[in-house]
Amino acid sequence: MELSDLYDAFVASKGISTDTRSITPGSIFFALKGANFNGNEFAGQALEDGAVLAIIDEEKYSGPNRVLVHNSLDTLQELAKFHRQQLSIPVIGLTGSNGKTTTKELMYAVLCCRYKTLATKGNLNNHIGVPLTLLNIRDEHEMAIIEMGANHQGEIAFLSSICKPDIGYITNFGLAHLEGFGGKEGVIKGKSELYAFLRANQKKVLVNADDPIQMEKTEGLERFTFGMDEKDHDLHFKSINPADPFLALEYEGLAFRSNLTGKYNASNLAAAISIGKYFDVPLDKAQEAIANYHPTNNRSQVQETERNTLVVDAYNANPSSMEAALRNFAEFPGNPKWVILGDMFELGEYEAEEHNRIAKLLTELNLNEAILIGKAFMTTTAGNPTKFETTEALLDYLKQVKPEGCTILIKGSRGMRLERTLEYL
Repeated sequence: MELSDLYDAFVASKGISTDTRSITPGSIFFALKGANFNGNEFAGQALEDGAVLAIIDEEKYSGPNRVLVHNSLDTLQELAKFHRQQLSIPVIGLTGSNGKTTTKELMYAVLCCRYKTLATKGNLNNHIGVPLTLLNIRDEHEMAIIEMGANHQGEIAFLSSICKPDIGYITNFGLAHLEGFGGKEGVIKGKSELYAFLRANQKKVLVNADDPIQMEKTEGLERFTFGMDEKDHDLHFKSINPADPFLALEYEGLAFRSNLTGKYNASNLAAAISIGKYFDVPLDKAQEAIANYHPTNNRSQVQETERNTLVVDAYNANPSSMEAALRNFAEFPGNPKWVILGDMFELGEYEAEEHNRIAKLLTELNLNEAILIGKAFMTTTAGNPTKFETTEALLDYLKQVKPEGCTILIKGSRGMRLERTLEYL
């Protein structure tokens, strides 16, 4: 089957399915493969459950309504690229080390005030998630926000070639995925592949002008800038009441009050307001959207339990986001203050250095209790924190001590599953 014929079948279908546990009747099933599964083995099941076509790359199923291709994933990506070429709506490409998902959700909230907008769901931002997101764009959509993640060089260039953004934004260059990128310079080079695409295709870029590296890397591009310093930006923001635990910014005399904590979220909030301004969203509508947005999925969430106030940021962690969260928490109201920190993953040769740096930072902050969890944090030497090798051991400890009346920061890499602590706090 030619790609154009497959595309015709896609347009007539109910979309794409890749998991037989959630087949959409009338969809096209793509048999993808992973370390512990082979979708080719479930092609027959997918068709029985309502798929109209199965794209396979192994002869595991020989019945009707199947198309044998060289590689199912490659075909999915090519189909998404073909679909993108048919679209005339603006596509925003978003990447960065920290804050991608929060920024995407804020942008989505603002743009939805005026446009029928599609955005990446959750963090489906990789070589599978980006094509699937693009293939969810339908005729009724007027705007799309595509989040792109990466843990090695070349990945953003590849994803950009699929989603072909009309305007791009990089949240920041941080110490994330150091193992795959090979250090901070590798992170900058890898994330800047978005800028390379925008430059080669004469597209626009949204830039946080307070970040000198971003300004350097976007030199020569058509920029739409924002910032909080006194320089000449397209949009200039001011902080409102920095002592308030919840972030608020002022722009053109309007107060944009959010449910976000942390100064590190200021640029995320400003970027969302800026993209709304760029696409002519009325400021009062953007203001309302920001006020109504609440972070989810354990990202910078403030939760009140019967016993404590929790700042839950347990979805992910890297050295940059960990340091920012700790410095912000040190200024957060409420005492006594506890921190529960889990290991940061994918640091490679930088693992010991970065975990020791965070442990040392804890000794400089005014905290009442510091608890470190994981094999990497177990090897740190600074200070005198309470340490546990596993989250299970931490849970046993919390069952015994039952902290009460505390303000507690919870942060760690997703694999540490620190959200399990919530029921004991």
